Amino acid sequence: MARSKPRASQQRFVFILVAIAIVGAGALGYVATRPKPGPVAIDPNLPAGTAEGYLNGSPDAPVKIIEFADFECPACGQWATLTEPDVRARLIKTGLVSIRFFVFPLPMHQNTWSASNAAECAAEQGKFWEMHDRLFYTQDLWNTQATSSPDKKMKGYAQDLGLDASKFESCYDSQKHYPDIKASAAEAERLGVGETPTFIIAGKKYPGNIPFDQIKKIVDEELAKLPKADTAKKGAK
Repeated sequence: MARSKPRASQQRFVFILVAIAIVGAGALGYVATRPKPGPVAIDPNLPAGTAEGYLNGSPDAPVKIIEFADFECPACGQWATLTEPDVRARLIKTGLVSIRFFVFPLPMHQNTWSASNAAECAAEQGKFWEMHDRLFYTQDLWNTQATSSPDKKMKGYAQDLGLDASKFESCYDSQKHYPDIKASAAEAERLGVGETPTFIIAGKKYPGNIPFDQIKKIVDEELAKLPKADTAKKGAK
């Protein structure tokens, strides 16, 4: 009789392991077999708008950076959340650099047009960069893996940022800025941008998630080419 308790405990333990294995296998099977979302279908006859991008920094900054990024691109999200804060604090705020952001929605990302649409509509109320940051910092909450219908998330972010909800929703639902998004993508293609993020600094293209130290080195090299009067009052930290 003394041995029955350990044996019963072992049996319960084995039963629990089997149950966990069955549940785990079922979950993996669901993930593997559930339909994968396809790319968003955009009307090919959609007219192109104007590709102007959005400026962060002084228009008179001696070094100008152009960035092409996709809001749903993981590498873009990493750059925006890990590297861009240093760029803003050490290069943009010091007046050395400005960044002009162009959205480049890639066809494999189902929710990227919705995110780009939200950023454009936030820009109407002067909060493009606030929405830009919110989208990248919460990318895992609205991307294709998280939801197949991001509209509720986008409208919630607008409220969080203090936007006029009625105006935002009217803009967002009408998709009035889709031509501008298309134009921005066309500009990326015109310049031969093949991946996101891609940066253009002083006429040279730098594809990929480039680290701050590399950006700082490029900026310093460009500043060294300028007359001293242009940079005498400015210095990178």
